[in-house]
Amino acid sequence: MSGYRLLVVDGTGVAYRAFHAIRGLRTRDGRPTNAIFGFLRALESERRKWRPTHWVVVFDGGRPSERVALLDTYKAQRKPMPDDLGEQLRQIDRFLELAGIPYVLIPGKEADDLIAVLGRRAERAGWEVVILSSDKDLLQLVSDRIRVAKPGKTAEAMGPADVEALTGVSPSRIPLWLALIGDPVDNIPGVRGIGPKKAAELAARFGSLKEIEAHLDDVAPERVREALRDALPVVARNLELIRLKDDERLDLPLEALAVRPVDPERIYPFLEEFELKSLLDSFRS
Repeated sequence: MSGYRLLVVDGTGVAYRAFHAIRGLRTRDGRPTNAIFGFLRALESERRKWRPTHWVVVFDGGRPSERVALLDTYKAQRKPMPDDLGEQLRQIDRFLELAGIPYVLIPGKEADDLIAVLGRRAERAGWEVVILSSDKDLLQLVSDRIRVAKPGKTAEAMGPADVEALTGVSPSRIPLWLALIGDPVDNIPGVRGIGPKKAAELAARFGSLKEIEAHLDDVAPERVREALRDALPVVARNLELIRLKDDERLDLPLEALAVRPVDPERIYPFLEEFELKSLLDSFRS
């Protein structure tokens, strides 16, 4: 099945980015449209850039019970979603339905895990995959067939060499690297005194937590060694939190994700309702 390219869009991330990047855009009757406008403009721009044969938008379904059971403060520090954004996300879903653009939203399932499922499934089928997201957790998926691109950036998508140049470790060791330094975005604490550079050194040298534990006496300096010794259970837990669940059940065949022409008559009333008719021509071709 070579020749196919799947574009997987982190829908929640792109919507948040649009919401904060564009201010004050509303309809004449006062309804906010900044996230809708920014999301739709970005979606079509990225489609034109990457020219996928297949695509899908994946949304976050909230805090997953499995990870919260491991760490009850997981993502607990995040502020509630602004009301203006929540309503716009519902309207974005509505647009995708009208346009016939595949999307996935499963309550209690994180977008990252669903992206991993779809990305790995396409990879096994021999497809090329581009993941559109700013989430560094997704760098662990990068391979010869899977790349990650940041929304709105003109640079090429990141391959394995790019991930290593950025972090100091190969994609397969990203979970260990993140488990050592922690992830404040997800409220995951790291090992005291270990920053990205030292974590990269440890992950590159040992490759796994099991090997770190087996050769703990070889770790220097002493303060890092002792901090690691005390934090081994924390790092083990962090690995469970950070590793993406690419074996989640998802009844969505790749064939259902084919890019199809958008019927202007189906989306015109929506764009007219939200006073975004300027976007119509973008979706015609």
